Amino acid sequence: MVNILVLYYSRDGATKAMAQLIARGIESVENSEATVRTVPNISSNCEKTDEAIPQSGSLYATLDDLKKCDGLALGSPTHFGNMAAPLKHFIDNTTEAWFAGSLSNKPATVFTSTGSMHGGQETTLLSMMLPLFHHGMILLGIPSSEDALRETQTGGTPYGASHVTHSQQGLSQDEKKLCFALGARLATTALKLQKL
Repeated sequence: MVNILVLYYSRDGATKAMAQLIARGIESVENSEATVRTVPNISSNCEKTDEAIPQSGSLYATLDDLKKCDGLALGSPTHFGNMAAPLKHFIDNTTEAWFAGSLSNKPATVFTSTGSMHGGQETTLLSMMLPLFHHGMILLGIPSSEDALRETQTGGTPYGASHVTHSQQGLSQDEKKLCFALGARLATTALKLQKL
């Protein structure tokens, strides 16, 4: 059995919807389960975070969630071509896991949502990969064998799942397929690595 952590920050709900689809993709693979977690918002005036338990929705992630996972899907809305500050704040505080090698040799993937077609999805995905490389993770993208990647008129990149909000309500069918496929690929890879 593998447990994949789906860790995200979502301000308006699109990234959360993607996280839920990725979790469904993970759980479509036999012997795989998803743990969905978010991070608290941070104040723009100081580093004080929200309360320890959210009012509703996904629980907040802890370092123990990272240490226990067999793989990681990391998601954030695009903020000027980079991950959102609350997720970056959480990642910046994972030094203990880095020293312990807790994430080394585990598979990971990234996903994002943005308000416009050229809103910085790919740079956000690439910037989210950087700390995962430092943690020694094995990064996965979306292969061209996924038909929806070649056919999408909305989000979707080889670097990870993406969503473009600009003029649509919710995720497109192609975006949904790519999120699901990415989750399934992550779980399948984690199972294969576990056998090594």
